[in-house]
Formats: sequence, structure tokens, C-alpha cells
Amino acid sequence: MTATPSMEDYLERIYKLIDEKGYARVSDIAEGLEVHPSSVTKMIQKLDKDEYLVYEKYRGLMLTSKGKKIGKRLLDRHHLLEEFLEIIGVDEENIYDDVEGIEHHLSWDSITCIEAVLEFFKRNPEQLKELHAIRKKLEEEEQ
Repeated sequence: MTATPSMEDYLERIYKLIDEKGYARVSDIAEGLEVHPSSVTKMIQKLDKDEYLVYEKYRGLMLTSKGKKIGKRLLDRHHLLEEFLEIIGVDEENIYDDVEGIEHHLSWDSITCIEAVLEFFKRNPEQLKELHAIRKKLEEEEQ
């Protein structure tokens, strides 16, 4: 079964919490995703049923190898999109919300292409300067 966007958000958050703190509590997940703890519990039970994690009431949860793999991939996708938007000049205050808005709507093929574009600009900083100059010119023309 393919993870839904909501499941992806939970898996990404759980993976990040475990990576940073060594564990993921319902309250931490709820706070990070700005949802009620009861919603977290329901989703954790679904993720357990779908074998993304193992959940024992009052004892916590552990990601399965499947859950770890997907969680890491989702977190990497999030960071890649943040880096891409940053390098092409998106205002910093817009980046997080923009990534949240687009990350579930892009195919993995598109993500791979964005990764290639990002790598191209890293290897060719002069091209990146040219892109920024074009953007600046376009902004000036709009005013």
C-alpha cells in the first residue's frame, strides 16, 4: 500500500524525531504536526497496521525497516526542496510553507530532476548568478 500525504507527514515527522532525539512521543508528533494527540494515536495505529512502525500502547513506537526507509526518503525530499527553493532565490520566509504545499504533489521523477538541477547549479555557480540576474531583471520590469 502506498502512503497517503498525511501518512507521509507522520512518517517524516516520526523519522525526524527519532533521528534527533532517539524516540518519538505522541505529544511531540502532535506538536510538530499541529494536530491533536488523539489524531496521532489513530494514525500511529494505521501505520502499525500497514507495517511502517510497531506501536505498543504506553510503551512507544519503533519504525520498521520499511518505515525508516520511507521516513528517510521523505525527510531527504523535504530538505532537497528547501535547498532548491533557497538556491533559486525564493524568499526565506516562504520556503517552509512552499515546500509543505508542493512536496506531496510532485512525482519522484520530478524530485530526481530537481535534484539534478540543484547539482547543476552547485557545479556551475556562474549559471546560478545568471539565473539570479534574470530574476532581478524580471522583478524590475514588473515594477
